[in-house]
Amino acid sequence: MNVNDALAHAQAMFIPEFLFGMGDEPLIAERQKNEDAISALVADYLANPNPGFPFADVLELADRNRTICDEIEAADNSRSQNLPHALSDADVLAGVAALEGVPESALAPAPEGVRESLPLLLTQHPVRGTVLGIDIETTSGSPDRGYIVNVGWELMDLARGAQPHDARADYCGIPDRYAQTGVPLSHIHHITWDMVDGKKPFRENAALHATLLELMRSYPYMAHNAAFEDSWFMLNLPGYAEARKAGEIKVVDTRDLCRGLDPDVKRLPFNTKPASLESWARRRGTLSSDANEVHLGLDDTDLMLKTVQAEFELRGIL
Repeated sequence: MNVNDALAHAQAMFIPEFLFGMGDEPLIAERQKNEDAISALVADYLANPNPGFPFADVLELADRNRTICDEIEAADNSRSQNLPHALSDADVLAGVAALEGVPESALAPAPEGVRESLPLLLTQHPVRGTVLGIDIETTSGSPDRGYIVNVGWELMDLARGAQPHDARADYCGIPDRYAQTGVPLSHIHHITWDMVDGKKPFRENAALHATLLELMRSYPYMAHNAAFEDSWFMLNLPGYAEARKAGEIKVVDTRDLCRGLDPDVKRLPFNTKPASLESWARRRGTLSSDANEVHLGLDDTDLMLKTVQAEFELRGIL
C-alpha cells in the first residue's frame, strides 16, 4: 500500500458495526488493510521531513484496528507487521552516544558493525548521567492489536554501586468485554481483571502520557528488547513519534547490551535463551537460580537495571 492509499484509508469514515456479525473473514481482511496502512504511514512519517498528515491519524487508525481485533473470535497466533524485531543500527549508536553524553560523531564503530562494536563503543568514553528503565505488560504481542495494561519505571545513576530509585507502576484499563473473558496474556503477566477494573485506559490517560514523555525527553530510556516498547509507545503514546523523529528520545536495548558484552551469550545453547532477562540476571546474580522473572512492569524494570549495573561493573565500564 502506498502512502496516498494509506492516508485515504486512515481518513475514510469507518463504521465498525457494519462488519460485526459477519464472521471473522471480513474483520481479518480489514485488519490487514489497517496494518498495511499503519506500516506505510509510520515509515513515511519518520523518513519524510514534511509528511502530509499528523501522526494523530496513525494513532486513530491503530485504535480503530484494536476495535476490529476485539471482535475477532478465531484463534489467531499471527502478529502484526508493525512489531519490529530490533532497533536500527542508527538507534543503537544514538543510544550509546546518549549513555556517554557525546555526539554520535564521536563514536567509531568497528568495520564489522555497530552491535558487534558495543564492547568497544562503551569504552570509548565514560558512561555517565542517569537512565530511565521502563517495562510494559500488554494484552497482545502487536502494538496495533492490543492494550497496555501495566507500565513500570524507575531511574538509575550510571555509577558504581548505584541502585534504582524513583520507582512507579501504573495499571491501565481495557474494554469491559474482557471482564468476562479475562485479561489476554494473563498466563504471562498474571494481571487479572480486578487489577485493571476501573483504571483509566492507557490511550486516555493524558497525565500518564505527559509524565512519560517528560521522563523520556530527560533521560535515555532502557528496556529489554526495546523494539517492543518502542513500537508500543509509537502507536499508543501521543507525542512519542514526534519526539523520536526529532531525536529528543533515545532508546537503549539492554538485550543488545547483553549480547554485546556478555561472552556467555555466544557459548550457551540458543534454546536456553541466554540473552533473555531472566537468564542474564541469573548469570549476574541479580536473580537467584530458583527464581523467575515476574513479568510485571516495575519488577522487571528493577531487575533489568540491576543486571545492567552488574554487567557494567563486571566489564569495567563504570
